[in-house]
Parts: sequence; C-alpha cells; structure tokens
Amino acid sequence: MINDLVRRLAADQHGMVTRPQLLNAGVRPHTIDNCVQARRLIKMHRGVYALGHVPPSPHARLMAAVLACGPRAVVSHRSAAHLWGLIRYFGPIEITAPTAHRRKGLIVHRSPLTEAEMTRQYGVPATSPARTLADLHSVLTPATLTRAVNDARLAHLLSRDDLPPTLRRDQTERPTRSAFEDAFRTFCARHRLPQPEINAIVAGYEVDALWRPQCLIAELDGHDTHLNTFEADRAKDADLLEAGHRVIRLTWQRLTAQPRREAKRFRALLQMSAATSL
Repeated sequence: MINDLVRRLAADQHGMVTRPQLLNAGVRPHTIDNCVQARRLIKMHRGVYALGHVPPSPHARLMAAVLACGPRAVVSHRSAAHLWGLIRYFGPIEITAPTAHRRKGLIVHRSPLTEAEMTRQYGVPATSPARTLADLHSVLTPATLTRAVNDARLAHLLSRDDLPPTLRRDQTERPTRSAFEDAFRTFCARHRLPQPEINAIVAGYEVDALWRPQCLIAELDGHDTHLNTFEADRAKDADLLEAGHRVIRLTWQRLTAQPRREAKRFRALLQMSAATSL
C-alpha cells in the first residue's frame, strides 16, 4: 500500500517524493524510516526520497534538488542552461529559491523570482530562458554567453525583445548560427569595421554577412558547412554577382591567423564598393 501511495505522490515529480508529502498523506514517521532502511525509499537529500526500484535520471536528480530547497525553488544558472540545451554543464546542481538554506552538494542562490521568471522544462521547475541567460551574464565567458543567447533564439525559446537590456544591446536582428559568425562580429568590432547584417536574404539566398549599402557579402567557410558544397557555393556566388553583389569568402584560418591583413582587405573592399556606388 505504501508503494502505491508513493507512486501516486511521485508521479509528477520524476519519481521523487518528500517527507512532508508522505506525512501529509498519513504515513507515519517510523514507516518512512523503515522504508528508507529497507531501501524501498532512497534518500536523495534530507527529506527527499526516490523510489527504491527507480534509478534516478538526470531530470529526477534536478527535481530532487528543487524539492530539497522548498517552495518556489527552481533549477537555475548553469544547470538551467544545460536543461534548456544552451550549454554543457555537469557540475553541482544550481538552484534559486527565495528562502533557501545551504544544501550539501548543491549551489543555492537566494533570490525572489517573479512568475514570469519561472517555468518548467521536461517537467522540472526552472528559470525561464531569459532569466537563465541573465543569471549567466557574470558566469560565462562573453563568447559562450553570446552563443547561448543565439542558440536560445534559434530554438525559439525567446525572441530578441525578451532579452534583458544588457543582453539585447549587441544582438543582431537575425540570430547567428555558429561560433564563426560570433567571432566575425567580434572581429568587425575590434577592427572598427561597420557591423554587417547577419544571415540576410539576398537574391533568394541566405548569406552569412551583408553590408547592404556597399553590396558586399562575406561568406564564412567553415569545414562543417562548406566542405562538401564546393559547386553549390560557386553557383551561389555567381548568382549573387549577377544580382549586383560582390562576394568574399573567409576561412577560420585566415580570420584567426592574420586578422589585421583580413581587416585591411575588408576595409579596402568596403571603401571600393562605396566609391563604386556613388
């Protein structure tokens, strides 16, 4: 009978149940203790148990951490970003709760959250994508944070307008799709080149970077996207040239090994294109 009760209580909690839930359901304290001793309940945290015959999954471990930290606790920070698929993180579970205390093996952030900042992912209470990214602003490197923001936009987890002002400021109208595109925008800023449009549509094609007034396009040739598309890329270049746009192809090797030389080249092409359009 106790097994059926625990299953019902844990049904929506990835197989996790708390001691207060069991007590409120009429289970006596000594019965709970006996179940723990008999390994019918597996202690995850103080007062939080897993069904003894159910191996805790990653989502179950997150749920156990949330339950251990009390009402309105949610997975947050790097753990939430991993849950949303924005970064890889396998460190201690991070939790945010309004009145949480320290818990062994967890990183607990004490902060009130609004309803809009809390949601569920895979049934686990978590900070919203926007709040998650805001929490990571001082934790991740700028490059990793930029990639996480753009991956969130690509996955339609949020729009540019959903981002807090500190993260929205440098976002392009269309999200970048790779670390190469992020690095190219950083390259342009560092060498004081005008920022191009990213992933704009020109003559029916999506192009990596476009300086529209100068009719100049940069295509970023990474091995993962262009290794087997030689002929298609050349046909695309020819169509874009026919439509009045010059195309320059840039590899990661050239961008990183000789950035000053490439910046000088782009500056000359932009000035040449501007002069031609006058």
